[in-house]
Amino acid sequence: VQLQASGGGLVQPGGSLRLSCTASKFNLGYYAIAWFRQAPGKEREGVSCIAERDGRTTYKDFVKGRFTISRDNAENTVYLQMNNLKPEDTAVYYCATDAKSECSWFYTYDYWGQGTQVTVSS
Repeated sequence: VQLQASGGGLVQPGGSLRLSCTASKFNLGYYAIAWFRQAPGKEREGVSCIAERDGRTTYKDFVKGRFTISRDNAENTVYLQMNNLKPEDTAVYYCATDAKSECSWFYTYDYWGQGTQVTVSS
């Protein structure tokens, strides 16, 4: 299983980016998909997750109201719309799955994308 994350870049504070997570030979629509991030010198942290069956979404408090996770099963893609970005959102963002249908931050997450850099700076 290989996931691919894309859509990162350099944006000013208050700006927006949309990240995409796709996969080849793997149907993302069957599983919960999560976004994580890792800033320099910090541990990796969960950001958001979308479940498989009902599309229920989960967000960490520090992105609630600013980030929106969604999926397009026809395109085999999961998106992370990031609005009102802050400098502290600067990190490498990864999509991941543990091939389960529900979201949980306690999974081991065996399958990861390569990461996409998001830099928020003026």
